Amino acid sequence: MAEPIYKRAPPGFTPEQREQFDRDGFIVIENVLDDQTCDRYIEVIDRIAAADPHYDPSKTFSRDNAVEQDPLLAELIDHPAHVGYMYDLFGELLKLHLSQILIRPSDCSHNFWHPDGARAVPYGVVAPERPVVTKVAYWLTDLPERRMGNLVLMPGSHRRQYFDSYDTHEDVEGQHIVRVRRGTVTIADSNTWHRVEPNESSVVRKNIFLAYCLSWICPQDRYQNDPAWLETLTRERRIIMRSYRYPYDNTKPPSEDFPLYLERETGRDRDPGMYRDHVKLHRRKRKLVHEQ
Repeated sequence: MAEPIYKRAPPGFTPEQREQFDRDGFIVIENVLDDQTCDRYIEVIDRIAAADPHYDPSKTFSRDNAVEQDPLLAELIDHPAHVGYMYDLFGELLKLHLSQILIRPSDCSHNFWHPDGARAVPYGVVAPERPVVTKVAYWLTDLPERRMGNLVLMPGSHRRQYFDSYDTHEDVEGQHIVRVRRGTVTIADSNTWHRVEPNESSVVRKNIFLAYCLSWICPQDRYQNDPAWLETLTRERRIIMRSYRYPYDNTKPPSEDFPLYLERETGRDRDPGMYRDHVKLHRRKRKLVHEQ
């Protein structure tokens, strides 16, 4: 069997982006996708929706485990536009927590202020400084104004365990309403409190969401993936799905899944000088970007 060809980690946070992410709990990256690419994703989303017997064009529609639904969506598992950011946060134990397509028409539905994840013991209780889950959103339709189904985020709230407006839909001083052009990507710590405005416009909002986590966090949208589908993936995509049959492999993945990526600047597969030579790669701790 041929030895695998390892890839270097794609680009991730700039120092300025990481400072903003740590401060606000999210960043906005414009002009990631061109119009043609947005249209290709929209075609796939529309096709998946049309084939679903429960789809009603007048109501909000979503489909989880979206990457397994179409090869174009599977390419997003490790899309170079965002996966380097996720690798910066989660390193060698990077895992896809959730993939979702969403269609939000003018049905006036909305949701209340909340953080993602566990309620009784939120992620931030056990990991107050660094996220254990982070969500990437691809915005495929223009949202230049309010009340178009906009995402609303509260900057800095990822460090707060309590939020007075929890389970309300009220405006809060200092909130950030996501008003973006199609092709924008947002990256948000799942501890960040957020809500969604109703869509009172004629625009049907369409998104792709991908959440990432440490591999020992349970996935949100699946138990395991179809083994035949996994065989169609590249090495990196298969690893990031973490569809292990033995559950503890999520905590200690098999040796063949190391390294996920080589260090982006040097191409090294290990941190030099940290262990003696006999220690195998899958037993080594590698530094995350914030530790380097």
